[in-house]
Amino acid sequence: MDSISITRPDDWHLHLRDGAALAAVLPYTARQFARAIVMPNLKPPVTTVELARAYRDRILAALAREPAGPGFEPLMTLYLTDNTSAEEIARAKSSGFVHAVKYYPAGATTHSDAGVSALERAFPALAAMEAHDVPLAVHGEVTDPAVDVFDRESVFIDTVLAAIVRRFPRLRVVFEHITTREAADYVATAGPNVAATITAHHLLYNRNAIFRGGLRPHLYCLPVLKRERHREALVRAATGGSPKFFLGTDSAPHPRGEKESACGCAGCFTAHAALELYAEAFDAAGALDRLEAFASFSGADFYRLPRNTARVTLVREAWAPPAELGFGATTLVPLRGGESLVWRLV
Repeated sequence: MDSISITRPDDWHLHLRDGAALAAVLPYTARQFARAIVMPNLKPPVTTVELARAYRDRILAALAREPAGPGFEPLMTLYLTDNTSAEEIARAKSSGFVHAVKYYPAGATTHSDAGVSALERAFPALAAMEAHDVPLAVHGEVTDPAVDVFDRESVFIDTVLAAIVRRFPRLRVVFEHITTREAADYVATAGPNVAATITAHHLLYNRNAIFRGGLRPHLYCLPVLKRERHREALVRAATGGSPKFFLGTDSAPHPRGEKESACGCAGCFTAHAALELYAEAFDAAGALDRLEAFASFSGADFYRLPRNTARVTLVREAWAPPAELGFGATTLVPLRGGESLVWRLV
């Protein structure tokens, strides 16, 4: 197959940052995706509907300055804290533009210091989310320093996620950027209210890639890449046709200097070639015919939004993204920058 046409997809997990950084990275997403769930981990975090409204206005203003696609809609989220109230959840539901609430265990990843410090402190907000049918998007890792970094996702399933699903059985939960066989198995066997996003980089790489020929900081992300058996399980989940798994890039831009440092930031920037990277993974698995459902249908269905009607086309054509991209006053290094890609969006 030398070309593939699919319904214009959505990105169900995206970091856009703010200010000049937002203006720099937004066009890459807008040219490929119709909608995106925008993460709230700014500084300060987006904890209220009014802050989400203001952030949405800044995104729309950036779009207006640099039209980058045939219409793009940011889907906003709130940052769950120990103090998120049931009243704020009700306001989120009635807003029409807040589509999920994000659970970060405190200290789990970039700008997560204001996250939930103890699960029971979030119970009032979670109960309101269940009552108002507001989805919970979960960063699924424990932060206990005694737990090995490669085990933090599986421990989270046993100690946190399973407890949430048991206590709030009608709450829709998106287990974001899953990285392990245990996570794929849990989602596959859970009820219809539990789904998961999978990134392109977790489909394409295992943890050996971080150390190939030296330390490669631009492949460092959280949750970190895992063993090959986990990558293979993710590929099976993504390409298996289950509507429980769908596209979420977790594209996370950082300045080059903050990645290439003594204590580098976690996150892979993939928005510049997101669909091309997913197509490569599905092509390698012999499952290009299942890319459309994963990228364009399953996420929209789970979030109970209409499917898009426009279409995009990918062709089998070798090309190389730039090795470096502008990022406000600095630059960032995109995943596979300067390296050959097999598919190209036209």
